[in-house]
Amino acid sequence: MKKTIRLLAAASLVIGLVAAVAVAGTDFGVDRDNLLRGRSVQLFGVQGPIPASSTSSVTAAQANADPTSLATFAQSLSARVVTSGVAAPVIDMLALWPNDQNPEWLIACNEQVEADPGLQRINIATGAVQTIVSGTIFCDAAKRTPWGTIVFTEENGGGTSGGRVYELIDPLNTTNVILDRTTGTFSGGTGASNFAVRPALGRLSFEGVGIYPNGVMYYGDEDRPLNGAGGGAYFKFVPSTPRDPGADPITSLSESPLVSGSVFGLRLGKRSGNTDYGQGTNTGLGTWIATTGGSDQDLRAQTAALKLTGYYRPEDLQIDLGALAAGEVRFCGDNTGNEATDHNWGESICIT
Repeated sequence: MKKTIRLLAAASLVIGLVAAVAVAGTDFGVDRDNLLRGRSVQLFGVQGPIPASSTSSVTAAQANADPTSLATFAQSLSARVVTSGVAAPVIDMLALWPNDQNPEWLIACNEQVEADPGLQRINIATGAVQTIVSGTIFCDAAKRTPWGTIVFTEENGGGTSGGRVYELIDPLNTTNVILDRTTGTFSGGTGASNFAVRPALGRLSFEGVGIYPNGVMYYGDEDRPLNGAGGGAYFKFVPSTPRDPGADPITSLSESPLVSGSVFGLRLGKRSGNTDYGQGTNTGLGTWIATTGGSDQDLRAQTAALKLTGYYRPEDLQIDLGALAAGEVRFCGDNTGNEATDHNWGESICIT
């Protein structure tokens, strides 16, 4: 009996050692990569992944001649360019239409001046391009709203001729309209009545924009520090009449939550009764400060007057969809910095 127990114990020890060696010899990351590679067709529709990260670099001339040279593609995956040579030359942000899952059109901003196309419609299947509206200056952000419209913005600083927010309904049936920036009116073409100016959101250099289903909108001012001024701030628009997130798309621009509301600017620093703000406090807890300029206000001037937290050229901004699904607010944005002159590298920040 004792001999049998010793044999069983020895066998268990051997099995344990073999198992330990087997575990020690595996690499979870390698195993995962091999599994994904083996199922790449079923999971991703391609015959294999990219062998390694690309180390290639192309010149501007090469990129213009062949835009696909800017990317490395997995096996069996190909790409075609639908905008090069047909769309306006300074396409910036764009929105997929009618949805992200099965888009048929790109609704794209062209960052040029009033005489050039401002917002264009590009057919993804054919590459056909039509100008929706001209007359904007430095059209930058184009976003599809949760209520079925397109919001597009200008990057033109503050002041009386600063950048504005515009809203468009029915983008597929609106063509060659002209905006008069001085009067804020649209005319000519087809569908001029499908536009509205949204002065409640103020004036600044609009770049990153995040729009929530209830109509709350977050956005940054693409401004840099200058002679002690703190750079671009982040703002929050709260509609006078928040939208029901479960409501159907609107049928009239008068139903948009962007018609009227209040604007708040972000100021970080909660210590000593929210007085711990200023240079050196650009992360941590903060407060949304109500702006005081009213409709069509110069938000860049409000940044200085309210001593809002400034960043080096806030640009693109994206809502965290996972947080949104959980009923939380979280969005992240990029502050460009200045690599060449200052060695001030860009940064990404998240606001919750």
